This record gives sequence, C-alpha cells and structure tokens, in this order.
Amino acid sequence: MHHYTDQRNDQSRDEIWLVEHPPVFTQGQAGKAEHLLMPGEIPVVQSDRGGQVTYHGPGQQVMYVLNRCETP
Repeated sequence: MHHYTDQRNDQSRDEIWLVEHPPVFTQGQAGKAEHLLMPGEIPVVQSDRGGQVTYHGPGQQVMYVLNRCETP
C-alpha cells in the first residue's frame, strides 16, 4: 500500500482493494509489546496507523479505499 501511495501522481486512478490477509498482528502507534499476550508464531508488523494491536486473518474481509484527498 505504501508503494502504491508513494508512486501516485495526478493521473493515477483511485482504487478500492478488497483483501484477506494471512494471520498477522499489526501494531499501531499506540501499541506496546505488552499488548500482545500470546502471539505464538503469528508475525507482528509495525504500522503507522493509529490504535494499538489488531489481528488480521483468514475469513476477515478488509477493504482499503485509496483515494486522493486534496486540501483546498
């Protein structure tokens, strides 16, 4: 997603991504190591989003809306 965002220009189209992630924990800016009680073999990925820890995995449909928001 960062690659897509970094490569965008004025001609790039907005996109909607519908995905299903493999098992992963994402740790947001407020997340701390002690928030993960028993991660086991599931990878933990640091994220620049807000919030603490979120689990993503099979069976969960996630939609990402990638659209340009311009300030006036």
